[in-house]
Amino acid sequence: MFPSLPPIHDTLRTLARAAVVVAGLVPFASSALADSPGLDAIEEFKGTKRAHPAVENRFFLKEGRFEFSPTIGYVPNNPYARRYTGGVQLGYHFGETISAQAQVFYSPDLGEGDVKGLVQILLDRAYNGNTEADDEFQQPLDKVGLGADFGLAWAPFYGKINLVGETVLNMDVYFYGGAGMVSKKNYIARYDEAGVAAGDNNMLLEPGANEVKVAPYVGIGQNYFLNRVMAFKIDLRAAFYVDNKPQYHVNDTVTEQRLYNNVIASGGLAFFFPNMKRRLYEF
Repeated sequence: MFPSLPPIHDTLRTLARAAVVVAGLVPFASSALADSPGLDAIEEFKGTKRAHPAVENRFFLKEGRFEFSPTIGYVPNNPYARRYTGGVQLGYHFGETISAQAQVFYSPDLGEGDVKGLVQILLDRAYNGNTEADDEFQQPLDKVGLGADFGLAWAPFYGKINLVGETVLNMDVYFYGGAGMVSKKNYIARYDEAGVAAGDNNMLLEPGANEVKVAPYVGIGQNYFLNRVMAFKIDLRAAFYVDNKPQYHVNDTVTEQRLYNNVIASGGLAFFFPNMKRRLYEF
């Protein structure tokens, strides 16, 4: 004998009443959830979260920070003199890619001490290479001793280098354009017969005039970020200026001009301040 079951219409009526009760409670539950500050924070986080492109996954932030960079460098494109430089670069970063920069550099003048051996070779060939000695030959050269520039840097590339195992070094690449000046000292090198007779070198270096030239600057560089304050900087910067063509003989008159450039390859440590705010997470 089977137990008696309630009629089907009674069961449906009970389910309908339960559905009405649940439907009535849903707005109250939604309202309670909406009033929860924790859930509001979650919704806000989800609404602003986005996938970070690799170029923006920055360990080192520059926006709103100043940069101070003492550097030492060398002029690789002067064929007649060895020129070493010391300088300072200052900058302010408007964002992660755009910054204003200023640079001042100085290169000491050592007289004959920093003149390359190529000058003596040229003097010897001019004097002894012909059947008759060429007493009128002179080798002009110049030394840029001081320079300054101001401009903008654009750093569109940001990357990471895996050095040893889990060590990751962050770096960026920047391009620079600006304007400034160079101050240079002109020299004339002549063959020194008396010096050769005395067993000395064959070069007599005669100083000339000092000149200041207005020059546009272009450059490229890299920053390797060591920590949240300091980076190792590599910078290659060239200044362009117009000057007279070289005058190789005493009695010649040269009025034509040509374009010259002074390239400085430098490196140093860059210090950023104020201190970068600590991140809540790393990515």
